[in-house]
Amino acid sequence: MEDGVLCQWSVFRSLLAIVQWWGFNVTVIIMNKWIFQKLDFKFPLTVSCIHFICSAIGAYLVIKVLKLKPLIVVDPEDRWRRIFPMSFVFCINIVLGNVSLRYIPVSFMQTIKSFTPATTVVLQWLVWKKYFDWRIWASLVPIVGGILLTSITELSFNMLGFCAALFGCLATSTKTILAESLLHGYKFDSINTVYYMAPFATMILAVPAILLEGPGVLLWFHTHTSIASSLIIIFSSGVLAFCLNFSIFYVIHSTTAVTFNVAGNLKVAVAVMVSWLIFRNPIAALNAVGCAITLLGCTFYGYVRHMLSQQPPGTPRTPRTPRNRMELLPLVNDKVDDKV
Repeated sequence: MEDGVLCQWSVFRSLLAIVQWWGFNVTVIIMNKWIFQKLDFKFPLTVSCIHFICSAIGAYLVIKVLKLKPLIVVDPEDRWRRIFPMSFVFCINIVLGNVSLRYIPVSFMQTIKSFTPATTVVLQWLVWKKYFDWRIWASLVPIVGGILLTSITELSFNMLGFCAALFGCLATSTKTILAESLLHGYKFDSINTVYYMAPFATMILAVPAILLEGPGVLLWFHTHTSIASSLIIIFSSGVLAFCLNFSIFYVIHSTTAVTFNVAGNLKVAVAVMVSWLIFRNPIAALNAVGCAITLLGCTFYGYVRHMLSQQPPGTPRTPRTPRNRMELLPLVNDKVDDKV
């Protein structure tokens, strides 16, 4: 009886974690698109900087004030030698995501972001000379095919937004590869990651945001009506962006890797549907088919990764690195690489 109650509570806890993760993720994406499109605040660098500031404050409150999460201590030297390069790539990743939202629909942007597994595998193969099982390569075929079909049939195609989203995938993959070496020896969770990276990211982005978008922001203040309500929405998106990182920490500890993978792909479908209901951007039938193929390909990729990781000891596993010093570097858990 007690086992049954515990099992039901575990299932309920997992579902609750997934739903709140979906809620924060989709809300942040929709709010950012609303800021760019409806509020006419077309300044992705400034929006990203606000997100970093809110995340830095939120992480400080959670770790230092509320003490909900223990601080992972990092040597001052490692903060500049390891954390700063990661923060730079992290900053580029977030900025490119917001730039893509500025120019293309949420549905198209989310579909392109699903290309990340393919770019990660290719970069690890090219940069780290890692060898992957043929089933990993086969699982990438529907992802690439779906992206191509979606791009060709996108009715609201914009080259700048497309390139920003695509390079955002490369930035995410680069961050994963760098984390394998730069963060070796540290077991960061999402909150500690934000605690260390958000201040660096703010420092990196503040000057370009002021120089490139400062005059435009000042003009927006003078010409836009309902300044107070607009600023509430803009800063609320920053607060929710931090809450998203906290929700990722919760969902990681409440679900298995397979559940997380499937839920992550379903989250993309939810974001696409909600964005269409709100913004009513036109979606062609073949475009929807391409999006579905991409999401199924991502799910299949996650399944193949999981099956290969469950092989008995002594069986060649994927990815396999040639016998050299890089074998000592751990692979970063794919589950934590979903920050907005």
